[in-house]
Amino acid sequence: MVLLEVQKIPTYSLYLVTSHEYSAGRNTLEVAEAAIGGGIDILQLREKTLPRPELVSLGKKLSTLCKKSNIVFIANDDPELTVEIDADGVHFGQEDIKKYPIEKARALLGKDKLIGLSTHSLKEVEEANSLDINYIAFGPLFETKTKNYFLGTKDLNQALARSKFPVICIGGINLENIGQLLKLGATNIAVIREITQSRDITEKTRQLKTKLLEYKNASNR
Repeated sequence: MVLLEVQKIPTYSLYLVTSHEYSAGRNTLEVAEAAIGGGIDILQLREKTLPRPELVSLGKKLSTLCKKSNIVFIANDDPELTVEIDADGVHFGQEDIKKYPIEKARALLGKDKLIGLSTHSLKEVEEANSLDINYIAFGPLFETKTKNYFLGTKDLNQALARSKFPVICIGGINLENIGQLLKLGATNIAVIREITQSRDITEKTRQLKTKLLEYKNASNR
């Protein structure tokens, strides 16, 4: 796979976070294959309960799949796992960087791997600007089962304006509300359940990607 330019995420990208917990009984590899068929740009492996050997095995399979499909592959929380499964980068939550500082992760990963960071407030967005990372996630914007709170969209414009990195919107995003975010200036969208719990994963992914491309094409006119 040809890695993206360092410190860049493509605009109007669709980012899928995989989780067996929210996959309606389907395995993560099956979900990933179907979502890739529908047009995702980035895949994040987020399996918090798998034993390490199973996680590594799954990660290596997903890494191979993503390389064949030219999809950016991100590991969750663990830069050592990122290296072991040859992922393109790692994504951290705020608590993770207390245990594994960005400087340490960057030293391990080198300059060509991507590092993403979750942010949940404008303060955290601004703090992220001083870190050696490549993108941030901002949210959760809408109600979601993965978090016990949500931010709403009132600060989204400011988050987009203040971040010097690409911003990936996340949290309860679906086909019904994605347009609201795009109208506010969002250019990158992450989802979990909207894709993983869909009856037809490929078709739902295609519908979400179509929405993104409609706004991309409109912005280029």
